[in-house]
Amino acid sequence: MAYRTAGIWIIAAGMIMYGLHVGRDILAPFALAVFLWLVMEGLARVMNNRIPAIPRTAARLLSVAVVVGGAAAVVGIFVDGLAEFVQNAGAYERRINELIAEAYGWFDINQTMVDPPTLSALIFNEENTRFIQPVVDAVQGLASSSVLILIYIAFLFLAESNWSQKLDAVFPHPTDRAQARSVAAQIRNSMEQYLWVQTVISGVITLLTYATLAIMGLDNALFWAFVVFFLNYIPTIGSIVAAFLPGVFALAQTEWPAYMPADPTLNAVLVLGAVSVWQFVIGNFLQPRMMGETLNISALVVLLALAVWGAIWGLPGMFLSAPLTVLLMILLAQTDGARWIAILLSADGRPDPRATAPDPALTEFANGEN
Repeated sequence: MAYRTAGIWIIAAGMIMYGLHVGRDILAPFALAVFLWLVMEGLARVMNNRIPAIPRTAARLLSVAVVVGGAAAVVGIFVDGLAEFVQNAGAYERRINELIAEAYGWFDINQTMVDPPTLSALIFNEENTRFIQPVVDAVQGLASSSVLILIYIAFLFLAESNWSQKLDAVFPHPTDRAQARSVAAQIRNSMEQYLWVQTVISGVITLLTYATLAIMGLDNALFWAFVVFFLNYIPTIGSIVAAFLPGVFALAQTEWPAYMPADPTLNAVLVLGAVSVWQFVIGNFLQPRMMGETLNISALVVLLALAVWGAIWGLPGMFLSAPLTVLLMILLAQTDGARWIAILLSADGRPDPRATAPDPALTEFANGEN
């Protein structure tokens, strides 16, 4: 019987993962919209708590304006950054070609009568194109889905007023209804806590990184700071890549301030070290204190979730891997036959959401008020 149950769970999990992968063009933007909506709702609630005189509708409109305006500003920064890259592309390419030639000299490759390749030859060959193209496609797909995400967010706001009545119809028994409301409120609380804490941490790292890169004289420092901001939403690997990319780019920079060393390679090492310091200090000291028990999933599960959700939904799945796994753990913990999976996913064997100080908005949500 146990083997049959395990087999059913494996088959069901495979079918669900396949369905999520097939429907990724619809489901991934919807998941992003839900999490952005949670951010907007959280910001609106903060406004209501700090300034009670602001009506709830006005607070929501302000939160939407802040998030959408912030997104538009970020897009503008990225566009300006890319324009600056294009403007200096010739100088960067010449510097990188010099580095490639130097590397060939270090390893005595030129003795084999093989000329060092150029940057264009390395990037645009058939093998690298196959590797880079999926990443480019994922970014383009995410950008093209922005309008769909905004539409989803609008309908989430419109549909929120009817959720309480629908929940009452799905769970007519008072005990089941109370439990469903409690679980829904706990899930919402966990998701909002994770998103807000991660946003604050990424914001602190971004400010410190920008100040550091600007002082060191790295070109396009603001662009790289926002790259660091978004990569920090990807668990574990994102922070490593975020520290690595500015350092690699620094190798291609030809002009530095007079107070920096004359050796461009040493400057690149200094940039890599400076960015890595902020990632290490905040990631190991500030982040654990702020996160607390928000996630409660083991480090191994975080890495596995990153790989699985990345394979299913690509780049959006990598960004949402941690909160989606927490959501899955909480839901599985409510099912007797699947609770063992939630226990394995958790960090301490207790997958149920932690008891926290009651949030007025969550109490309101659990009581069925709008």
